Amino acid sequence: MNNIHEECGVLGVISQGSADVAGMAYYGLYALQHRGQESCGIVVNDDGVFSSYKDLGLVSQVFSADTLSRLPRGSMAVGHVRYGTTGAANRNNCQPIEVNHQKGKMALAHNGNLSNAAELRNTLELSGAIFHTTSDTETIAYIVTRERLRTPSIEDALSAAMNTLEGAYSLVLMSAQKLICARDPHGFRPLCYGRTPDGIYVAASESCALSAIGAQFIRDLDPGEILVFGPEGVISRREHCGQREKKLCIFEYIYFARPDSVIDGVSVHGARIQAGRILARRYPAAADLVVGVPDSGLDAALGFSLESGIPYGIGLIKNKYIGRTFISPGQQARLDQVRIKLSAIEESVRGKRVVLVDDSIVRGTTSGRIVKLLREAGAREIHMRISSPPFMHPCYYGTDIDSREHLIACRHSVSETAEIIGADSLGYLPVEELPSLVGGWGYCSACFDGNYPTAIPADTRKDRFEQKLSERRR
Repeated sequence: MNNIHEECGVLGVISQGSADVAGMAYYGLYALQHRGQESCGIVVNDDGVFSSYKDLGLVSQVFSADTLSRLPRGSMAVGHVRYGTTGAANRNNCQPIEVNHQKGKMALAHNGNLSNAAELRNTLELSGAIFHTTSDTETIAYIVTRERLRTPSIEDALSAAMNTLEGAYSLVLMSAQKLICARDPHGFRPLCYGRTPDGIYVAASESCALSAIGAQFIRDLDPGEILVFGPEGVISRREHCGQREKKLCIFEYIYFARPDSVIDGVSVHGARIQAGRILARRYPAAADLVVGVPDSGLDAALGFSLESGIPYGIGLIKNKYIGRTFISPGQQARLDQVRIKLSAIEESVRGKRVVLVDDSIVRGTTSGRIVKLLREAGAREIHMRISSPPFMHPCYYGTDIDSREHLIACRHSVSETAEIIGADSLGYLPVEELPSLVGGWGYCSACFDGNYPTAIPADTRKDRFEQKLSERRR
């Protein structure tokens, strides 16, 4: 894996009475930690009184036993783990975002990226809005609040706001009396819900978070659906459903989601096994061993082994106490961290012809370092297989894929890339095989084929709102 950044994970909990909703949110966020490692936060609703704690860092770093004990029991909670694709990594951009307005309080957690965030923010600022963050989530909060002032309910306000929002957003919103979930009409990002045996409802980005809390999965939200949990029970609103073609991010199956999650009825583990099988058929190799790059390359490596008959083995060990490579602040630090994060097992690979399976190549630097690790451990040949197509285009929907000038596949052929990373051969998953992973169509693959479901933003910089503030101060 080469410097692809996660988006975020959202979670909501609602109980009929007072419960340890903060503790439940904590366990759920722990299960979603892979989706964002910059910051995290929890907001608890205790009879209309909101209490929160948010900070930079992993869930285990931000929430100690003492910190959790200071959050009250309550009837609802929303939680968030963040990797920001819009806005810098600072405490102001931590979520959930809290809003106090004339019609009451609101806490909002967002996974995704608005493709029209800059235009919306500019319009809001011209009308007098004052922004305290540089995240597009605050833009959503402003629009929902504006609509709430002229609609009879918070769910009506959210529905009206969805007429304005473009791009990717899976939302969990908490008011004084209701927990509301919404998924954008394209369904770019996943969102599901379930129920515990004692009747507590849980909504989350992935089904693995439901399992961590002890909730039984019920179903995924449909693209465009609004789900309202409140005094009247669970109500589904579908006025935005069926308006757009479904475009779930295909990279959820290839890399983002945990293997034990099921998204829109498709097993993530099964999709990755299938990718490995396809690679074995399309790009076979005469080899002695199949090795996966931990963690997201392991399932595809197993699929390659099952299809090819080449033994599957453990050739790389991951240090479990090191975060994903993108956390490092610079390229050299990322390279140094690869050696700290991964080590080769000489006994497994020495003298062997190895098929090395990973989920993607971005710049090629990390792949080159992993190939070098196996060479130094004595691997005789290394045939690299990638369980995704080549990255050819940036993403505007919550995956922080670099600009085209930094994507190795935009500048070099497959054979040139193999030479650059030091592999004996290289094969990518063919883009036409993507439907095989999910049993058909209904996904977004714009980062591979350039077919964007929405208009491309005029300003695509992650720090565009920070740059705007800097320009004003000059």
